[in-house]
Amino acid sequence: MSKIQVNKLHTLSGHNDCIYALVEGPDPRFFYTGSGDGMVVEWDLDKPKDGRLIAKVAHSVYALEVDKERNLLFIGHNFEGIHVIDLEKSKEIWSIKITDQSIFDIKAVGNELYVGTGDGIVIIVDIEQRAVKKHIKIGKKSVRVFALDPSRRQLAVGLSDHSVKIFNLADHTPIHNLEAHNNSVFALGYNPNKSMLVSGGRDARLNIWETKNYSLQESIVAHMFAINYLSFREDGNYFVTCSMDKSIKVWDSNSLKLLKVIDKARHAGHGTSINKVLWSTYNQQIVSVSDDRNISIWQIEL
Repeated sequence: MSKIQVNKLHTLSGHNDCIYALVEGPDPRFFYTGSGDGMVVEWDLDKPKDGRLIAKVAHSVYALEVDKERNLLFIGHNFEGIHVIDLEKSKEIWSIKITDQSIFDIKAVGNELYVGTGDGIVIIVDIEQRAVKKHIKIGKKSVRVFALDPSRRQLAVGLSDHSVKIFNLADHTPIHNLEAHNNSVFALGYNPNKSMLVSGGRDARLNIWETKNYSLQESIVAHMFAINYLSFREDGNYFVTCSMDKSIKVWDSNSLKLLKVIDKARHAGHGTSINKVLWSTYNQQIVSVSDDRNISIWQIEL
């Protein structure tokens, strides 16, 4: 592994339960976290110790999404639906009850909000009309994660039935069904600058797909336990994964080589499962959240 410098900048606390959700704000200086305690908190990377409570809901929050054009934050309220926060006014402007299931991921694309639920359904909400537009039953098990390819207007969906399904966003038709994992798929990401989709999940493997025809290019044993999430750096040259094995790993997107392991022993990392990781576009810092109720902020010198 290469000599990469890792500096832990901050450990942030305040949540009273495991932190499951993490998203970058419309202004990337800010990010938002959601947890099992139903709290949604705004954090400022310039003044990270001063977390600000944005919302408090009755049940756990697994999913958050930001609409950068409208300056909105969407909160996935498990067993209920979606709450919508106007970030300029810092107040809820509407909500919609759409499910009695867990909401594992949300993705805003144009005027549509895609919501993945525990009963294998993708619910499409019209943001302007504030109404459900369509239900798409795509599996018998949970929809766990979305990834968007904006240039080709395709949506990748990872499921607990071990598959990754690719949809055309124009008419919501299925294009591909990818099967290479032998357990739930939790992590998905399109490389922003090359024809590449990376998937990971409970089988601790990373699968690398070439996206012109979605052929499997490589399969890597990447962690000891489940891979919970992944995030690309803005330029697409690197990505990070986080795992139930309590580690964050930094990867080279071109060589697919492991560059660095960030863990508790070497870098005072998290003590329990790391649920989400974000390679921020603000100062290229890495943010991670965990079952240990803490948020860690890292600077990586590559």
